[in-house]
Amino acid sequence: MLDFFKNMFSSGGTEELESVINNGAYLVDVRTPGEFSEGHVPGSVNIPLDRIQSQLAKFKGKSNIVVFCRSGMRSSQAKAILAQNGFTNVINGGTWEKVYRFVNK
Repeated sequence: MLDFFKNMFSSGGTEELESVINNGAYLVDVRTPGEFSEGHVPGSVNIPLDRIQSQLAKFKGKSNIVVFCRSGMRSSQAKAILAQNGFTNVINGGTWEKVYRFVNK
């Protein structure tokens, strides 16, 4: 049980996050469409948290997945949902602004 919560809330280290982004990670913004339209990471896709379970096919075959949101809470939930469905290559990127900085370096 402890491992489940550790996996749910842990995010990749800064160096790991930067590395997977630089290597073409699948960038998934789990905020609402309204939040996404107000500003988002270039090249990211918007799959709101409440749609993750029904959109699992979009994650198949991706070598690395980075999920992120406004504060990191919804992305931690998205990471947990993906982990429960067998995806082990998911990093909680935290906030969209943090991911944005790495994409625009």
